[in-house]
Amino acid sequence: MKCGVVVFPGSNCDHDVYHVWKHVLQQEATFLWHQDETLKDCDLVVLPGGFAYGDYLRAGALAALSPVMAAVKRHAAAGGLVLGICNGFQVLLEAGLLPGAMRRNASLRFECRDVWLRVERDDLPFTRGLRAGQLLRMPIAHAEGNYEDSPERLDALEAARLVAFRYTSPAGELDPAWNFNGAARAIAGICNPPGNVLGLMPHPERCAEEVLGNIDGLAILAAAAESLRSRPPLPPPREAAAPARLPATTAAAAALPAGR
Repeated sequence: MKCGVVVFPGSNCDHDVYHVWKHVLQQEATFLWHQDETLKDCDLVVLPGGFAYGDYLRAGALAALSPVMAAVKRHAAAGGLVLGICNGFQVLLEAGLLPGAMRRNASLRFECRDVWLRVERDDLPFTRGLRAGQLLRMPIAHAEGNYEDSPERLDALEAARLVAFRYTSPAGELDPAWNFNGAARAIAGICNPPGNVLGLMPHPERCAEEVLGNIDGLAILAAAAESLRSRPPLPPPREAAAPARLPATTAAAAALPAGR
């Protein structure tokens, strides 16, 4: 069970995820550079938190165009597990692997604090062993975590049961006072219809060891490991076909300025 952690210019939570998978869960892990065109036979791909490409244009927008994301899309289409955390969630949205978009937090400030999450789906590879309605405490650290979509698309998201986590009060109640970024319908994390792609804004890797005072986040990564143990291996990846090459004479002619 090999986890690949994608490293974009500006990623800053990549080593945190690598540490939890490699040293806490004691599974094989490797880093994937943003210019890589293959996933090195990884079973799980994690897009970590940070500020990929400096969050220029929009958070995640440039990272979504990285060469590695073509391989991530093929992996997801084949049923491979993909997890986007914070900035990684933003990249999944920009890449079209999950629906919706992120706006600036309602406070227009960077929010860094612990939040309470309610588990909405307990049948995902990432929520195995959890129960619907269970509360988890995790930290957030973002300026653009205000998940939004049109009312119609949000209704469709709810109808398809694609909401995986919501922000709640410590008692598990929906309360705007505990929805610190103002996300629509208190959405903290969503999945794709097959359930193999998950994005969430809170950081499970930052609360995965006792020394940190909280291990609620370990459940998500441990669930992914357990799911990989019990599922059959994916077929070998089918890489994108190389572009057709023109004959040398044709290519040279095509390179000439018009009129010559």
